[in-house]
Formats: sequence, structure tokens, C-alpha cells
Amino acid sequence: MTSPRADASTLTGVSETALLTLLVRATEARRADSIIDDPVAIDLVDSIEFDFGKFGFANRQDMALRALAFDRETGAYLRDHPDATVVALAEGLQTSFYRLNATGISDTFRWHTVDLPPIVALRDTLLPPSERVSTSAQSALDYSWMDDVDDSQGVFITAEGLLMYLQPAEALALITECAKRFPGGQMMFDLPPYWFAWWARQGLLRPSLRYRVPPMPFSLSVGQAADLATTIAGVRAVHDVELPTGRGRVLNALIWASYRVPVIDQLRGVTTRLEFG
Repeated sequence: MTSPRADASTLTGVSETALLTLLVRATEARRADSIIDDPVAIDLVDSIEFDFGKFGFANRQDMALRALAFDRETGAYLRDHPDATVVALAEGLQTSFYRLNATGISDTFRWHTVDLPPIVALRDTLLPPSERVSTSAQSALDYSWMDDVDDSQGVFITAEGLLMYLQPAEALALITECAKRFPGGQMMFDLPPYWFAWWARQGLLRPSLRYRVPPMPFSLSVGQAADLATTIAGVRAVHDVELPTGRGRVLNALIWASYRVPVIDQLRGVTTRLEFG
């Protein structure tokens, strides 16, 4: 007898974007020539009752490339700190823990999810349980989640697909508080380019006639992200993270050029890793 699928229709606004990113990753993972191995994402899509068709075209690589970039940097930290805690802020329906755990990089790192109660409830219902995974069912802007984090063996904080949906003051305050509370730790985030964020604020990003991407109040240029080392106390180093290789010569040529040709550089978003002093 087939188990009933979980109803995700209660997710709206920014929380609903978790379903979009999940769909794109799962669609990519189903391909024979996939760039990402994400069986848990596929299982999630198959277990959720939701009108995924509203998101329109899902056969694209961008969100898989972003996930792989976060996996690579998180994995590098875990190689040096195998007992560390990874804190995933506004994790949505990301499946990063399961991908990293499958690599065998460490079987002792711990994972802490921070997200709103409806998302946490859906994750708890659908994802494979693990004694190494804990949650704080709250907004990332409620800093009390920091009290739940064991940072004695190191901490790596991810904000994948989060900061662009915050007000600028909120995003910068979150980074500032993380730097203050977790010296010696690291944090990684991504942001869209200015033109993309502007389109979203104007309501012009519509993957389909039935879906509009929520407004994105916050974005930074590559230079502004680099300046965080001097403008936020406790940030001792800023690293511009290059996206990994994707599928197709044209795409890979554009990725390569966007990190090396100044004119194109100004048109891309940022994926940034911070080191806290």
C-alpha cells in the first residue's frame, strides 16, 4: 500500500522557494548525465503533495551548482574539523547533510537545522532520521538558536538562498552576530547580482504565469562582499567562491570568464565564505 504524500501547500512566500530549489535539484539528479548525486532530493519530491508544475521549467543546473559549491566548502572545513557542527540557516528542503554524509568525509560531524516551524515539521516527517541532526524551529533572525549550537569542535554556518530575502540591515546584523558568537568558525552565503535582485523587487521574475519569485531586498557586489573583512568586526578573511564545473562547454566558459573578466565579473552574483577571527 502506498503511503500518503505529505502536503506542502501550507508553504508560502519565501518558504515556498524551498520547494522550487528542491525540484530543480531533483530534476537534475534524475538525469543520466547529472552533475549532482542527490537521491534524497528525488525521494522528497516523490513524497510531497504539491503542484510543482507552477514553477515552470525545472531542467536547469544553477541550483545544483550552488549546492555543490556549498558541499565543497563545507566538506573542506569538515576535513580539518571532523567533529564540527554545521549550522544550516533557513535550510528549507536542502539535503546537504545526506550528500556530505554519503562521501564518508566524517561520521562524527553534527548538523543543526534552523528554519521556521512549517519547514521543520515537513523535514521531520520526510527525511531519514539521524542522531547527529538537531533543529531549532525558528527564524534565523531569532538569535537564540545560537545557544543550541555546540561549537567546541568548530562551526561552519551556511546561509544558502537566505540572505537575499532579508532586509540589508537584517542580513548584515546576522553576519555580525555570527562573527561575534562563533570566533574561529566560518560562514558561507550566496547573493544574486544587482540586476537579478532588482528584477525580483519589481515582480519581473516569473518562471511561469503562476509563480512569481519573491522580492530580494539584499544583494552585494563582489567588491562589497570583500569589504566585509573591514566593515564587520570579527570577519578576518573573505573568500570569493567559484562555482564548480557544470555540464556544457558554453556554461563552463561563462563560469570561467565571470570570475576572470572584470566586465563580466560585475554581472554575476556572489558566493562567499567568511572566516571569523
